[in-house]
Amino acid sequence: MLSLHVVDEVAPLKAVVLGTAESCGPVPKPEEAYDPKSLEHILAGTYPVESDMIAEMDAFARVFEKYDVQVFRPSVIEDCNQIFSRDIAFVIEDKLFHSNILPDREREFEAIQHVLDIVDSKKVIRPPEEVHIEGGDVMPWNDFIFVGTYTGDDYPDFITARTNKEAVEFLKAEFPHKTVKAFELRKSNTNAKENALHLDCCFQPLGKGKAILHKNGFLVDEEYQWLVNFFGQENIFEISADEMYQMFSNVFSISPEIVVSEKNFTRLNNWLRDQGFTVEEIPYAEIAKQEGLLRCSTLPLIREY
Repeated sequence: MLSLHVVDEVAPLKAVVLGTAESCGPVPKPEEAYDPKSLEHILAGTYPVESDMIAEMDAFARVFEKYDVQVFRPSVIEDCNQIFSRDIAFVIEDKLFHSNILPDREREFEAIQHVLDIVDSKKVIRPPEEVHIEGGDVMPWNDFIFVGTYTGDDYPDFITARTNKEAVEFLKAEFPHKTVKAFELRKSNTNAKENALHLDCCFQPLGKGKAILHKNGFLVDEEYQWLVNFFGQENIFEISADEMYQMFSNVFSISPEIVVSEKNFTRLNNWLRDQGFTVEEIPYAEIAKQEGLLRCSTLPLIREY
């Protein structure tokens, strides 16, 4: 059996679900796009091809292998995009939560049944139907759970709004001993540079007390300011709109000292090294065209010292 354990974003990773790009299906039609960045590449004829994405995910898998991380992959569903395993579930403490995701993605959760089979079934939780929640919006951080949300009256109009206020209340009820801190995110169905699809598209805590932030991803200045004060201005790497668009904040920590990053993120990677991190650079620019990157492709199951 697997004993689930995740209380932050950086403790040494022992077991993870890494998505798969195999049989991810034909290029979607414009009306099938879930986010503005994918739409942009569909219309431009630059949507990523399967073989390139498989190669990028293989490079990620090799990094996990190097650090002795146990890696699970989803069962392959024909013609289904299963890259972003962070969307379908997330672990906090010893519980795995089944995300309530866009209905046509339910099959993706069924494809990790072989993982669920070795987890205590009492620890697998399906939130009630009115709770909309995806793993990209949920970050356990010791005594806190950071949650990206959108609570505007026009919530139903945004395909990019994935986590609602009911989700925030649900997490507060599940973890009464933690502080659930919600952040309103900027949403756009049409402009990828003005859209924070998930919290991890504009914020990422790192080891050594550092964090990556993008101010414009947050709708409420005080909430952004809270994070700056929490981590300390001198510990923050502030990214531009263009860097957010390239997904600079969606790196992934294997431990407090080791960060997996995209090889083209030169400014960030140099800063990380200056701060004393080991940076494992891999190619991931094709997958990034779907408004998701390294954190989005992973579902950590066990992180512990």
